[in-house]
Amino acid sequence: MSNGIDGIVPIGHKPIVERSAVATGLLRLSADSADAIRNGLIAKGDVLEASTVAAIQAVKDTPRIIPHCHVIPIEGCNVSWDWEEDSLRCTLSVSAHWKTGVEMEAIVGVSAGLLCAWDMVKSLEKDAHGQYPETQIESIQVLEKKKGS
Repeated sequence: MSNGIDGIVPIGHKPIVERSAVATGLLRLSADSADAIRNGLIAKGDVLEASTVAAIQAVKDTPRIIPHCHVIPIEGCNVSWDWEEDSLRCTLSVSAHWKTGVEMEAIVGVSAGLLCAWDMVKSLEKDAHGQYPETQIESIQVLEKKKGS
């Protein structure tokens, strides 16, 4: 029985054009975690540096994570981090000249960056019962998608 999807959507007929996308997301943290990150006191190392690497790596590995995404020759990826009180915002831009968009790469990159940051501070985020009452990732969204110049 077929559900109408037999494989990867063909894009061979599409022209190669400039494409870009910007995505963002927010990691809500406790004040203790935020202070520890700001002051370089996280046992696992520099949270923003490691999370930037995780975000870039995820952008490049998106087709391995999302089954219907095509391999795209990524030409550029920029990751920025901003504090919003005790919450950490990741904003990521991706660019390529290709036949399909890069918005999924941007979303996957933001998600991985925020997950890496959470992983690095999880010992500070856990309560006495080993739960994460304040920690959450939210508002992951594509801010902008462009096709062509």
